[in-house]
Amino acid sequence: MRPSFRFTALFTLTALTSTALAACGSGSGSDPDTVKVSFKQSTDNSIKVMDTYLADIKKQFEKANPGKKVELVPIKAPDSEYYTKLQQMLRSPKTAPDLVYEDTFLINSDITSGYLKPLDPYLEKWKDWDQFIDTAKAATAGEDGKTYGVPDGTDTRGLWFSKDVFAKAGLPADWQPKTWAEVLDAARTIKQKVPGVTPINVYTGKPAGEAATMQGFEMLLYGTNDGTADPLYDKDGKKWITAGKGFEDSLAFVESVYKEKLGPEVSDALDPNFGTAVRGELLPQGKLGIALDGSWLPQDWLEGSGHEWPQWSKELGLAAMPTQSGQAPGKVSMSGGWAWSIPDKAANPDLAFDFVKTMQTKANAQKWYIANSGIAVREDVANDPAYTAAQPGIKFFTDLVESTHYRPAYPAYPKVSVAIQEAMEGVTTGDLSVEEAARGYDEALKEATDNQVVSK
Repeated sequence: MRPSFRFTALFTLTALTSTALAACGSGSGSDPDTVKVSFKQSTDNSIKVMDTYLADIKKQFEKANPGKKVELVPIKAPDSEYYTKLQQMLRSPKTAPDLVYEDTFLINSDITSGYLKPLDPYLEKWKDWDQFIDTAKAATAGEDGKTYGVPDGTDTRGLWFSKDVFAKAGLPADWQPKTWAEVLDAARTIKQKVPGVTPINVYTGKPAGEAATMQGFEMLLYGTNDGTADPLYDKDGKKWITAGKGFEDSLAFVESVYKEKLGPEVSDALDPNFGTAVRGELLPQGKLGIALDGSWLPQDWLEGSGHEWPQWSKELGLAAMPTQSGQAPGKVSMSGGWAWSIPDKAANPDLAFDFVKTMQTKANAQKWYIANSGIAVREDVANDPAYTAAQPGIKFFTDLVESTHYRPAYPAYPKVSVAIQEAMEGVTTGDLSVEEAARGYDEALKEATDNQVVSK
């Protein structure tokens, strides 16, 4: 399974590279009146949320700016391949679009590589920038203090659970676990009483990419202390923290899920497209008991998605992920999000920012948050009752912002994230013990950060 996947991924990435480079092959500067907008397209052909939204913005922009055109350049790929392809495009003025969709955890890495243009000259003249919350602004800021992206929302994470599966297992419909042990006990009960159902999904391993790190591991790790200190990065000492007890306990949780066969088959868990199956099949079909996942899931179930599931809010329950032993603050969430950035080598940066301003009017931003099941980062939208009442679950996930954490998105983070994924994969497959995986992480951490590490 593993060698076959590597070959397939390499083949897919090669084909993807050729296709996307061809899409921009004539160079961004070929037409000064056309803005090229590159974005991540869902790997599920039925999901057209971003495509539909951008098509509408394109129509608005071209109508308001006669003679100007928008060329949409989709990149269809799992997250890890999207990041790779995007960085390849950003290296040359021949392939760099005018506007790109960036995961905020990569912004500092791309800034360090010289791929992105600071937006401060534009933001200073844009009155709507004052509406964006400070934490969202911080997620797009470089270590130089400049801003390199306009966030289009944030997200939070929690536990989704099937009420039908819980009823069959004799578990409560208003389930809210207080500890990790209660989460695992619920999964064990489902395994025993509801055969044919996967008790719990925790994303894991390198194929899942950042989903494994953030939805999986960090949702555990950030619940191992009292929430006042970052367990991955020492901000005062500017050093990365080696694997300690909390890190090993988090790996042990992942090990339990797969060793006890509470999670999906390992071959499925290590499929890069498994997230699509979780959202499109397992949850809607009642084949998954508990999903440790994000606030954006309902976007796959809205009208026109191809996986319409209007009754999801009646069939799924929501619970906050508890801290390890129930210690304060009692629950944990991770937040990230995406942003629109202008490449350093963009041919039409002014036109690109004009497009951003069209996307980020209050009305258009609100339309996107709702369509994307996102969490608002504009205060005027967050305070609008029409937003909070627009979709079930929005209030629940918005309320998690008060107990959420953000990744230490410094330049080394992408490599640190891969090291976490490798440690997770080792305990998932059973090839490594928790202790061996932790030692492997420490070695990889030192290499990824030029030995800028500390033990805590």
